[in-house]
Amino acid sequence: MWIDTHCDVLWKLWDDSSISFSESDQLRIDWKKWGNSSLQTQGFALFVPDDVSSKDQFRVVEEMIEIFRNKVLTTSPNIKWVRNGKEIQELQPKEKGAFLALEGCHPIGNDIGLLKKLLDLGIIYVGLTWNQPNLVADGIGEPRGGGLTKFGEEVIQVINDYHGFVDVSHVSIQGFWDTMKFADFPIASHSNAKSISPHRRNLDDDQIKALIQKKGWIGVTFVPEFLTRDMSHQATKQDVLRNLEHICSLGGEEFVGFGSDFDGTSGYIKGLETPLGYDQFINELLQLYSENLVKGFIQNNFLQALSRAGK
Repeated sequence: MWIDTHCDVLWKLWDDSSISFSESDQLRIDWKKWGNSSLQTQGFALFVPDDVSSKDQFRVVEEMIEIFRNKVLTTSPNIKWVRNGKEIQELQPKEKGAFLALEGCHPIGNDIGLLKKLLDLGIIYVGLTWNQPNLVADGIGEPRGGGLTKFGEEVIQVINDYHGFVDVSHVSIQGFWDTMKFADFPIASHSNAKSISPHRRNLDDDQIKALIQKKGWIGVTFVPEFLTRDMSHQATKQDVLRNLEHICSLGGEEFVGFGSDFDGTSGYIKGLETPLGYDQFINELLQLYSENLVKGFIQNNFLQALSRAGK
């Protein structure tokens, strides 16, 4: 059974209240696709677009949490809100797990109490930034490229105290290296290998090795422009496999999985447009890797990371 650490369904549902999570051709993940796939556990990002005013950003986070409660969890009694690895492992065969994550600390401003409120709720990972700067650090889209602020160091300490994952997927390069100094449990929830595709959002080999050395975790994502050097961004499953294999070649066999970014991008991979493609992709993985490694990629490596964090 598959664990996917990142999708942007909540943003889509917040942006257009007419969309139904039960079934919609506007969503890459809805209940019909999810329920009929081998996707067991899905991470739902709390992502506030950068055009929302700073005074309204945390309110939008709260609205997305209510959408998660009232439009996602109520769709089926088989959807269970999971907050740690134990709850994921206790899911019954027909049950599906859903967890929350914060994508970017801009909604908390300089209020550490708002971060604690979300961690008390049971979010599994906290992304330090989206592409823009905030009071924690610069995002990868900020030319200044600044690292962690003092407030950012405090944020990471609080996440450490809660045994949460610190997500570096959108942070600046300097912010990444600062995070490696302070984070007990770093991950990259949806990033690929820069040596395969030189997109700014990807990780270079030194960054990948640093995450492996810290016994972190990396989620290979299905965003076409993160997968290939092809300027037309016509990525394929082979490009997904190339990124996976490259991370494995650096020692990441036990520290890699998948973070699709479904509903966060308009591009798609043929055969992996939705979770309905996972069964076939698992079969393709089994042609290349042992059953034990494949189980690690699709589920166990993430569960082991949760276990190491004590979450």
